[in-house]
Amino acid sequence: MEPSGEREEREEREGTAVAAAGCLIAALAAATGFGVWLNGAAPGLDLGVENPVDFSLLYIELPGMLFGFPLLTLLTWSLARAVLRARGGQGQRRVVKGAVVVLTLLMLSWACGEWLDHRIDRIHPAQCAEKPC
Repeated sequence: MEPSGEREEREEREGTAVAAAGCLIAALAAATGFGVWLNGAAPGLDLGVENPVDFSLLYIELPGMLFGFPLLTLLTWSLARAVLRARGGQGQRRVVKGAVVVLTLLMLSWACGEWLDHRIDRIHPAQCAEKPC
């Protein structure tokens, strides 16, 4: 096989691996977003007699986290791929790109968890907020 044919074959295999990694990252990010939403929104979805259900948790926050987590994670991963394209060894690039994905998911999880805590506190204030309780 000639050198250009080998290069094309290698680029095709690399493209397939990159597409598979992107799909895996998107699925992991969506699952993380759903887990954060489920953990943070559970008190707001309680169907108690005295507590109203806030349906905006279902039609605003849930889709935002299900689609926002993968979108932002894939954007940061693609940016890291573009920046590191010709730098360092292949193993180093993989480690840095993996770290970028993990850090992105951690930061998104923290920010969305704080957001949901704030939203739930507004919906269901603490029972004993006043001094003479």
